[in-house]
Amino acid sequence: MPRTSRSVLLAAALVTAVAAGPLAAPAFAATAPLASASSTSAAPASATTGPDAEALAAAVAGLPDHDATAALLRVGGDGTWRGTAGVRDVRTGAPALENARFRAGSVTKVVTASIVLQLAAEGRIDLDGTVQRYLPGLLTEDFAPVTVRQLLNYTSGLRPGSSLGDTVEEGYPHRFETLTPRQVVADAVAGGPAYAPGTRQTYGNIHYTVLGMLIEKVTGDSYAHQAEVRVFRPLGMRHSSFPAGTDPRIHGPHNRGYDWIDGKLVDVTDWNMSDRFAAGDMISTTADLERLLVGVFRGRVVPRPELKEMFTLPDVPGARYGAGLERFEVNGKVIWGKTGSRPGYATVIAATPDLSRTLVYSVNSTDAKGDGLAVAQRFAFPAFNR
Repeated sequence: MPRTSRSVLLAAALVTAVAAGPLAAPAFAATAPLASASSTSAAPASATTGPDAEALAAAVAGLPDHDATAALLRVGGDGTWRGTAGVRDVRTGAPALENARFRAGSVTKVVTASIVLQLAAEGRIDLDGTVQRYLPGLLTEDFAPVTVRQLLNYTSGLRPGSSLGDTVEEGYPHRFETLTPRQVVADAVAGGPAYAPGTRQTYGNIHYTVLGMLIEKVTGDSYAHQAEVRVFRPLGMRHSSFPAGTDPRIHGPHNRGYDWIDGKLVDVTDWNMSDRFAAGDMISTTADLERLLVGVFRGRVVPRPELKEMFTLPDVPGARYGAGLERFEVNGKVIWGKTGSRPGYATVIAATPDLSRTLVYSVNSTDAKGDGLAVAQRFAFPAFNR
């Protein structure tokens, strides 16, 4: 069967799955042809150093499919490549939007780390200063001193805090409920320390939730406004923002997000993310995140003396994370970047240290909260083929 026919049938099947799921679909012909939108563009580059256009085009071909309904890719550095594929809404089959806004998940941590490091450069925060000093009473006497640097590199020893569900399936019935950052931290503190600070690295949102509270305490301002004036405006990130309080919507143009729940494809776009706070609440676009990525690496966001914290791994076994960034090795290349996931949306920003290759993508993954390996192998690895 030709690829176009397979795409049309799959799009119709996805529509049927949503119609059969818990969301009531409007009247439409489930068998109507819904074309899979796909557009790509590339700038001239060396055949040996430029993006592997063939592999990248193959990555987005055939969308929507079982694993993703849309994908937005931006590859830069020595040559550029852009790709948009899939559908904006599986019910209508409208083509995916290249400028779509999406939930960037834990890519938010790059913004949070940048603000903290800026405050350190200004002398308003000491990276060796403690949570007990800046946020007195937040931690109990059971905790040894926890430094700001240990929060930044995930070695604080704090346990995960409370959540409204560890999986999309568990969280979906509670998606419009509110869990405040302070409640999240209080639950983490109640469990006592998981280990002595600085002895182990354990990735988790709790470290950056506390950093968000620290930013607000030191500046006397909201975290969202500090992100706006310190990062978004200086870099021209005009389409990046944080939800207003508990607002579950993505405002502005966006591709809807879906997840398989109990065998049905369910729309999970609208979701109260207030508990993610400074650890994962950002809404952005691929163009804005490319500005963030390049701006950070070029020292335009964090002054050079403090920037090294982002690219420094702590001296603990198996460390992979600096302040806000993670170190990867892909196709023999050292890459620094950050992944993010929220129900219906998987995001990556990544680059070689010299910016000879950059990657930003947002994939409307139907298993965005899974381990992410299959999505990365399909959409991220080809960007670093050469």
